[in-house]
Amino acid sequence: MGRFLERLSRPYQKISIIEMNTHYLTNNQPGIGGRLKAAPEDFIVEEIPLYLPSGQGQHVYVQIEKAGLSTPAAIRKIAQALGISPRLIGYAGLKDAQAVTRQTLSIDKITPEAVQALDLPNITILDVNRHQNKLKPGHLSGNRFKIKVRDVAETALSQAEATLAELTRKGIPNFFDAQRFGNRGNTGRLGALIIRNDAAEFVAEFLGRPQTHETVAIQAARRLVDEEQWAEALAVWPPSFTDERRTLEAIVKTDGDLGVAFKVLDKRTKTFFISAFQAELFNQLLVDRLDSIDRLEDGDIAYIHHKGAAFLVESAAVEQPRADDFEISPSGPIFGTKTLLAQGQPGQREQAVLEQHDLVLDDFTVPGLKIRGARRPYRFQLKNPEVWWEDGLMLTFELPAGSYATRVMAEVMKN
Repeated sequence: MGRFLERLSRPYQKISIIEMNTHYLTNNQPGIGGRLKAAPEDFIVEEIPLYLPSGQGQHVYVQIEKAGLSTPAAIRKIAQALGISPRLIGYAGLKDAQAVTRQTLSIDKITPEAVQALDLPNITILDVNRHQNKLKPGHLSGNRFKIKVRDVAETALSQAEATLAELTRKGIPNFFDAQRFGNRGNTGRLGALIIRNDAAEFVAEFLGRPQTHETVAIQAARRLVDEEQWAEALAVWPPSFTDERRTLEAIVKTDGDLGVAFKVLDKRTKTFFISAFQAELFNQLLVDRLDSIDRLEDGDIAYIHHKGAAFLVESAAVEQPRADDFEISPSGPIFGTKTLLAQGQPGQREQAVLEQHDLVLDDFTVPGLKIRGARRPYRFQLKNPEVWWEDGLMLTFELPAGSYATRVMAEVMKN
């Protein structure tokens, strides 16, 4: 027990989780403050489809409007009402619960009439059609947002217009947002510990170390883990925490062998943790690039937005006009075994981050996983922004798929 408690006595060190909301591209523009998402109807999201249903095919495409429900929760309700498995329902993008969202789902092995007849609380059927294939994540062109900011003065209108004009010209910082790092803020650290194959510290971080915002029951279970009372912790751990319970069960069965933790965690969970660590490293590099997010440098890896491809920038002066047109953007690494690294000064900054964490690309070799890495643009494009006053500040804009509207609002509100 002594060595485990020694680990618990160490101060908790986050591995470069960047507090994104303290770093703004538009520092020269004042924030308007205010309150976001005071009610679900203050935040309306509508999917911009990648393609329209053809009217023929085995899959029923249904456009829904939901309020106060996440996409997975809405799918579960629809599947239960239709008497089918949720696995038969496809979606193009996940949508927040604290919003009114309009999105399309695909449903297999059901009739359009059965879908049209659905009458569920907080879910409205807007349109029903047919198509040949199941919707999958990424089958999405973008999202259109209509957002209301409350508790601001009407003078906020001109301030927001100035900020949005600058963001339209330069782009939005493409930070990974806080939800990537979990409600304990430590998914990145867990991913780093998997990369380092440090099972004992992983167990201490994953199962122990209660945090004050957690429920009384969870805090009690975590304290038992801190004391290495594995069986007692398992007995009180809530059933909904399936990954944690599976790990504890394995530790109990092996009389306290902490190394078993990495063997029983499924690929999905381990990949999620590692992706959070990759996200932290990307965010760290993006903070250093904020002042020149729209300017290429010699040695950059430029991201081609319409292709999702990347190439080495040999002459920034030659390629800059394409960046000005938002055809390409400077990019940062999602570190992995096959990541294409930048050269010149951008490459030196990427190597410095790896060295800071005592890493090389081969360290991302994890048994059973393929952590190849990628490039991610440092910015994304803001399209068709509009601002007006309607008993509060109203904004509409469009963003590409996978981009966070909260990043736009962070720049506008700065609170």
